[in-house]
Amino acid sequence: MKAAFYTLGCKVNQYETEYMAELLKAAGFEIVPSNEEADYYIVNSCTVTATADQKTRQNVRKFKRKHPNSTVILTGCMPQAFPENAKELIEADIVLSNKNNADILELINNYNTNRNRLIYINKHSKNDSFDKCSINSFSERIRAFVKIEDGCDRYCSYCIIPMSRGFVRSKDINDLKEEVQNLAANGIKEIVLVGINLSSYGKGCDYNLVDAVRVCSEIEGIKRVRLGSLEPDHITDDVIRGLSECDKLCEQFHLSLQSGCDKTLKEMNRHYTAAEYRELCVKLRSNFKNATLTTDVMVGFNNECKEDFEESLKFVKDIAFEKVHTFPYSERKGTIASKKGDSVTKEEKERRASIMIEETDKIRKQYCDSLIGTNYFILFENQISDGIYQGYTRNYIPVRVNSDRNLIGEELEVKIEKYDFSSDVCFGLLL
Repeated sequence: MKAAFYTLGCKVNQYETEYMAELLKAAGFEIVPSNEEADYYIVNSCTVTATADQKTRQNVRKFKRKHPNSTVILTGCMPQAFPENAKELIEADIVLSNKNNADILELINNYNTNRNRLIYINKHSKNDSFDKCSINSFSERIRAFVKIEDGCDRYCSYCIIPMSRGFVRSKDINDLKEEVQNLAANGIKEIVLVGINLSSYGKGCDYNLVDAVRVCSEIEGIKRVRLGSLEPDHITDDVIRGLSECDKLCEQFHLSLQSGCDKTLKEMNRHYTAAEYRELCVKLRSNFKNATLTTDVMVGFNNECKEDFEESLKFVKDIAFEKVHTFPYSERKGTIASKKGDSVTKEEKERRASIMIEETDKIRKQYCDSLIGTNYFILFENQISDGIYQGYTRNYIPVRVNSDRNLIGEELEVKIEKYDFSSDVCFGLLL
């Protein structure tokens, strides 16, 4: 039997796809790309925006239309947050929520026996514990995402995630150690710790994010440990001090900003001010040599006036992030913000997004151009084409080199010779 996965959304979803794929492989399934013929097509959905829901519906319908005799399965955040909408997507033969991913094989067997459409969606509760999920590899890569936290209790006014992911819960530190040991034994060189609210890892436990990094760093074979997206107000001085003592930690920090305007931050129910965020950036850059700071910025949030946007733009330029992901606000049904309407036109949102992207791209190019002539150690991950290999610096700059031997899995020193803005890649020479 062949199964194909189509994954939308974040690194946590990618991890959970790997987890489900390993469950199916252990039962004798062959995992194939989603553009190939398969007996089962599993859509692992994202629901963070209305556009994500639209993509989910489109792909569920596409797989059923192209492969009418195959079984289409819908899982992920959409069924969890909007179960009624998921049930109405009749092209999905099996619908389950992200809380029940571990049951996918049982549901497939049940469906094969009865041939009746299955809906299996359980709500999250405060008593939920972290799912006993683990993986042994990551799609034949040398860098693996490892989910150590799930859920969020921040309740940002624009965000549906608490409905789709439930309350904060954390992977046991000993389970993490065992999982990473298995990954290292199977050739993984870099661990990326991920979570829905990664900074909350260990809440209510006697361990925290620093302990997770330390555990991964101590495992033989692991060369690097990287962090996923972080909430800035959780990164205390003690956390910074502890992280700075971990030699294998990559000095790249993705700090979710959303806006550089205090008025907008307050309306978003973010838990920091622009000044507090700025102070954190200064601390990280002073404690980690060659640190890069990346972020997400939302434009056109409800009630964001021209002056608010310009304040946010100025803040982003002042911080000089090494990379920025900019996106226009999209009203999300079920959130606090959605009850207030959407006062910024689509055209104005797009205009502001274009300005933000243009200005932050300039900073990105200036930074990458400054790397020319410098030496960095690159952990090579894949072969782009014959004789061309790509890897990343510790601070997550993509670098390509020419080589007549296989470099995948090696960490080698490279001199940066040029930066191509169109592909956002540096090119270098092996030393």
